[in-house]
Amino acid sequence: MAAGLAALLDDIAAIARVAAASVDDISAAAGRAGMKAAGVVVDDAAVTPRYVTGFDPSRELPIIKKIGLGSLRNKLLFIVPAALLLSQYAEWLLTPILMLGGTYLSYEGAHKVLEWLGVGGHHDGAKDAPAVEQGPEQEKKMVSGAIRTDFILSAEIMVIALNEVTDEPFLNRALILVVVAIAITLLIYGVVGLLVKMDDVGLHLAQRDQEGAQRIGQFLVKAMPIVLKVLSIVGVIAMLWVGGHILLVGIDELGFHPIYDFVHHMEEIVAGWLPGISGVAAWLTNTFFSAVLGLAVGLVVVGLLKLVPRKKDEHAEASAH
Repeated sequence: MAAGLAALLDDIAAIARVAAASVDDISAAAGRAGMKAAGVVVDDAAVTPRYVTGFDPSRELPIIKKIGLGSLRNKLLFIVPAALLLSQYAEWLLTPILMLGGTYLSYEGAHKVLEWLGVGGHHDGAKDAPAVEQGPEQEKKMVSGAIRTDFILSAEIMVIALNEVTDEPFLNRALILVVVAIAITLLIYGVVGLLVKMDDVGLHLAQRDQEGAQRIGQFLVKAMPIVLKVLSIVGVIAMLWVGGHILLVGIDELGFHPIYDFVHHMEEIVAGWLPGISGVAAWLTNTFFSAVLGLAVGLVVVGLLKLVPRKKDEHAEASAH
């Protein structure tokens, strides 16, 4: 009996070692997958702060919390299950679906660029007024828009992560994606929350007695509006870049190679001009042409959507006469 108990304990210990190794493997794989998606993570973090610009400071963290919870819900309930099922049974659908998301990001970015230029949009007092003066409906609208945009970026993050663990068994793949989803959401919205409240931290420091703390606080109070403004611009550029890059790669994967080949050729040329920083130069070249493609596609979509209301208005006027 003692021998049997010892054997049982040995089996339990062996199972525990295997389980521990599996956890380590999943953690390591999740880390690798998350690192591969780091570029899109930075884009997501850059895009989000612009959605709290103009709101009452007391609403900033609640808004970010709502967006973060919406992002996590989207990842765990929709994106991860869909990505796993598609990768298992219809892998060929992943690219077209991602391209639809890339088109949406390109449209959002192009629409914002047109707003900056003061063309192609309707301007009224309600939209031009600060968000704090527009009430709860504006907050609801901004949160909804942020979650929609985050959905596309999150899908891109999770598909990139999935591509890194395609050799893993299905259950491991699912666990890895769940770990990546939770970790990346906490990272992104933790950083965003810190950024948007840094001016409050600066104000608190500026009111302290120590001269050093006062200087740091005054610097933060002055610097953070500039930082958030820059991040807002970076966020729009990031939407164009990520959307354009999704389309660039997707078009190539679907069999039309000239655009991708041209960009790749330009990468090689620029890298040859700057041999000391060839990797960075090639990446910047790809980023530039991806953003240009995203802007071009986004402008086309904006133009097409502008035609739809006009047709409806024409029909309405015709029926009235």
